[in-house]
Amino acid sequence: MENGAVYSPTTEEHPGPARGPRSGLAAYCFLGRLRWPRRALKILELLLSLLAFVCEEVVSQCTMCGGLYFFEFVSCSAFLLSLLMLIVYFTPVYNRVEAEKVKLSDFYITLGITCVFFLASIIFVVTHDKTSAEWAAIVFGFLASIMFLFDFVIMAYEKLTESQLRKPEPAIKTEALTEPLNA
Repeated sequence: MENGAVYSPTTEEHPGPARGPRSGLAAYCFLGRLRWPRRALKILELLLSLLAFVCEEVVSQCTMCGGLYFFEFVSCSAFLLSLLMLIVYFTPVYNRVEAEKVKLSDFYITLGITCVFFLASIIFVVTHDKTSAEWAAIVFGFLASIMFLFDFVIMAYEKLTESQLRKPEPAIKTEALTEPLNA
């Protein structure tokens, strides 16, 4: 009997387009690094800051434009930084950077965006011309600020519980153990 009758080739000449459980773009996207509440918050932050930016861009004229321009800068920056953090969390970039540095960067970026976005929304409320696009931008700005705040509170709580788990137990006095019990 020849080897051809017993053994078949081990490789396929033309493998199918979808091989394995994950292929294509899905092979580069991993959603499991963030639990679903934080993942939902991150996506809401991204969408709300984008909506605030788009609504602000629709405004055609303004009388006191300083607040509008500041809000534009902050909402666009919040959108881009949120997008950056999502890219880092959901792609192989996360594996190239230390996880603790990614979490720390996310913590401080979220804190900064929360404060500045809230401030920009307040300034825009004071200086806007009461058009419907401006009201929509303000509402989305405050909603985005609240989502960033929730995300920051969750991260701060996780940091606090993690640091409490790392605390060493109080040391037992070794001097008392060396003395005889009946002394």
